Amino acid sequence: MKWFVGLGNPGSEYASTRHNIGFMALDYFAEQAGISFKSSKCKGLVGEGNVKGTKVMLLKPMTYMNLSGESVRAFMDFYKAELKDMIVIYDDLDTLFGQVRLRYQGSAGGHNGIKSLIQHTGTQTFNRIRMGVSRPKPGYDIADYVLSGFLKDEVKQLKPFVELSAEAMHFSLEHPFEQTMAKFNG
Repeated sequence: MKWFVGLGNPGSEYASTRHNIGFMALDYFAEQAGISFKSSKCKGLVGEGNVKGTKVMLLKPMTYMNLSGESVRAFMDFYKAELKDMIVIYDDLDTLFGQVRLRYQGSAGGHNGIKSLIQHTGTQTFNRIRMGVSRPKPGYDIADYVLSGFLKDEVKQLKPFVELSAEAMHFSLEHPFEQTMAKFNG
């Protein structure tokens, strides 16, 4: 089994914000794969399907970003899921808008959702697709920035950006993560 976790915040007021780009990528992947989400005991929405001959589980934590690790831990415990099979998709301020950067370990880098995952899994070693949202101009509040909508130019780039992340997810189902990193970080 492979499982993908998209990070974001529940609620329509957050749906089109930078912080929810992980949800957007997961939703797009789910739509392509014919997977639908339903409520679960894991403090999140879970989808399940078979993609390219692989059992795939999708998780959208409904705990709000800062508590995402609670949902991931509950999912791991309930489904006996292993961290080596997980890929987390989330927004990243240190990557330019429209670019993806894949990593298999590292600190939270100031991202509270990742900080919560590290806290609840006990490790910084897990696969990640970081979706670049760029940093705001100096003096702009980070929380306001990630919880704001996209600029007009960004909206035009959003669909191909989300498609690129979903492509990396699909590729990872048939290739080791190191190979996926080599393809999509280049």
